[in-house]
Amino acid sequence: MPDIEYRIDRRSGVATYLQIVQQTQQALRLGLLTPGDRLPTAREVVEATAINPNTVLKAYRELERDGLVEARRGLGTFVRRTLGSAAPADSPLRGELAAWAQRARAAGLEKDDVAALFAAVLDEQFDGNDT
Repeated sequence: MPDIEYRIDRRSGVATYLQIVQQTQQALRLGLLTPGDRLPTAREVVEATAINPNTVLKAYRELERDGLVEARRGLGTFVRRTLGSAAPADSPLRGELAAWAQRARAAGLEKDDVAALFAAVLDEQFDGNDT
C-alpha cells in the first residue's frame, strides 16, 4: 500500500475534509496513488492527525462522489482512477521546480510569497496566452 500521509493545517482556513480531498487529488495527479491502491482507513488517519473520524469519512465520500475512489465493505477505500497527466513524482520537471523553490527560499521568500509568485506565473502561462 502506498504511504500517503495527510497533513492538516488548522490555520489554513480550508476545511479539514477539503484538505484531505485536495491532498488525495494531488497524490493522484502526481502518480503517488494509482488505481487499486488502498487509502488509509479512517482510524489510521485519525490516529495520525487527531481529527474526527466523521471528517475523514466525509472526505472519502466526496472522493467517491467524484468517482475517484470506491469503498469496499470490510476491505477499505480504494482508488478507482487517477487525475490528469501530471509529470510523475520522479520527473525531471519536479527536480527543476524543487531547485527553483530552494533558490526562492534562499532569496528570503516565505512559503506564501512563493505560492503567490508561482500562481501568478501559472495564470500567465495557462490563462494569459494560448500557445
